[in-house]
Amino acid sequence: MKHFLPLWALYFSVASYAAAQDISVKYAEGISTESLRADLSYLASDELEGRETSKAGQYTAARFIAGKFKEIGLQPIVDLDGHKSYFQWFEVAAKGKRMKLLKPGEELPDGFERRASMNVLGYLEGSSKKDEVVVITAHYDHIGISADGQINNGADDDGSGTSAVIEIARAFAKAKAEGHGPARSILFMTVAGEEKGLLGSSYYTDVKPVLPLDKLVCDLNIDMIGRKDKHHDTDNYLYLIGADKISTELDEISKSTNEKYGHFALDYTYNDEKDPNRFYYRSDHYNFAKNGIPVIFYFTGVHEDYHKPGDDIDKILFPKYTRIVRLIFHTAWEVANRDKRLEKDKL
Repeated sequence: MKHFLPLWALYFSVASYAAAQDISVKYAEGISTESLRADLSYLASDELEGRETSKAGQYTAARFIAGKFKEIGLQPIVDLDGHKSYFQWFEVAAKGKRMKLLKPGEELPDGFERRASMNVLGYLEGSSKKDEVVVITAHYDHIGISADGQINNGADDDGSGTSAVIEIARAFAKAKAEGHGPARSILFMTVAGEEKGLLGSSYYTDVKPVLPLDKLVCDLNIDMIGRKDKHHDTDNYLYLIGADKISTELDEISKSTNEKYGHFALDYTYNDEKDPNRFYYRSDHYNFAKNGIPVIFYFTGVHEDYHKPGDDIDKILFPKYTRIVRLIFHTAWEVANRDKRLEKDKL
């Protein structure tokens, strides 16, 4: 004798499955334009004086980010004087606007002064695969004050990426608090010294990884996603760089996630090895990629206010910006929850 489920039972069974499959939508939609604007309004304000590495404004930005990480519920994981901190300190040698990373024990070059800076790290522990870690990065430094006294607020470069990291962290933390945390752990890391030569990310990968590099599944790096460039007539595009360099599987996940949630025209112009701009080598993802860690660099291109005082919040395209942040969240969600770790095929 055959047994049939009542229609109501079948309905709820299907509905429950669909909800489980698309629970990420709920948390992605919680990433709001209002929250992004609030974070970015402070990070790109004159009070922070352009966030130049090792200057007061950069320290103020670091405290703001750490405060957000604490408020969100991320764990501090850096060992510092017997306690856990959100700050990973490193030293630089500075001479005017020039800087180089000082490794422990390295002598200070003649004519340079020793200064301190820090990356800001927040950790969300995963569940069943917590020893594998997805990293989400952006640089929070900018170029500071020009010789003529104008403040370069860097709303797009890279206030947009920094605010994105904070809001993606908030979405994942909320998911975890409601019983839908990621299987893999996630390290949210905003780094300093990018504008001086990728110094903060280099310190993490080449000098003192807080989490071993072999535990890192991939790095999703966000740098300048709030504007549009002269090469596009529409806002509905997004440059992806590096996605297929180490793991074609990551590139496939990225594309399918965009097809399902983002619906952007993905532009791979700058992913070309022969591209003269060499953007693949010019943001913090590169320090992970050179160590064999799959990466994606999210970017919307160079605009007329690049490294100029005009890079202000009033020029951020918030509807597009919000959609990009949600897409990055969905991509991170997929990588953090899939059954198998990403395969590397291009080392």
